[in-house]
Amino acid sequence: MNKTYENGTYDVVVVGGGAAGLSAALVLGRARNRALVVDAGEPRNAPSSHMQGYLSRDGMSPAEFLTLGREEIARYGVELVRDRVTDVTRDGDFTVVLDKGPAVRARRLIVATGLKDVMPDVPGVAERFGRDVLHCPFCHGWEVRDEPFGVLASSAMSVHQALMVSQWSKDVTLFLHRVAEEELTDQDLRRLAAAGVAVVPGEVAELVAEDDRLTGVRLADGSTHARSVVFVAPRPMPRTGLLERLGAEMNETPFGAYPVVDPTGLTTVPGVWAAGNAIGFAEQVVHAASGGYRAAAAIVGDLRMSDLDAAVDG
Repeated sequence: MNKTYENGTYDVVVVGGGAAGLSAALVLGRARNRALVVDAGEPRNAPSSHMQGYLSRDGMSPAEFLTLGREEIARYGVELVRDRVTDVTRDGDFTVVLDKGPAVRARRLIVATGLKDVMPDVPGVAERFGRDVLHCPFCHGWEVRDEPFGVLASSAMSVHQALMVSQWSKDVTLFLHRVAEEELTDQDLRRLAAAGVAVVPGEVAELVAEDDRLTGVRLADGSTHARSVVFVAPRPMPRTGLLERLGAEMNETPFGAYPVVDPTGLTTVPGVWAAGNAIGFAEQVVHAASGGYRAAAAIVGDLRMSDLDAAVDG
């Protein structure tokens, strides 16, 4: 622990050290703000061996991306501590309570705590997630293009997922699992037929793997369908407890409750910004980095004007 951290007063504390948090920290450091990143070390994309669609970083492993990000923010004096924020209170500035270290003070706060994906309770799904069990074709579709796809339905909305992944493979089977055929609309069925997506009713019992490779989907009736890739729809659990305790207004969505924010990520709590998957389920790495940048740039301006106004009034 370094001396500055022990003194515990910062312009900004960034809660979360993923793409959003590190991007925000980089902007803050370059703007000569004193910033601390508190990182619990639980990135959403940890199960993946690579990330895609980020210009100049396409194919890089998430771990390497974070390592480079940490090195970059250190060049500008930004501090990073591996810890977890357990509470935040406000009495003018913010008191940020840590699990292991001493509490620190912050004039502004960025919450970039992301979310956790909860897998469907089908044997084999969680174990293979991020390899040949996937959730996002934009993230991994190119790498598995033209392979036999399965889509494990978790609701009638899984029809949309099956239709989307048919962009990457013409051999797609939608396994209805616990979704009744009656829940599919006529339009769903017409679109599935137009896309060439096969629809298989019946509950899925497990995913089958041989030599550490997915080979099929086994139904409860014992039948097995050969598939080498399965797409699923995890249930997102936003890590927004800190925002809720601070009194941020939340917006309920089919994918969880997220804070109401302005275009810069400012929540309804003065002085508190949010970025990355803390503001939405669909934020990819590139979006998260952009959101962190926007939040930090807004904070730099906010702090500067606040200091100048205080000097004028003083």
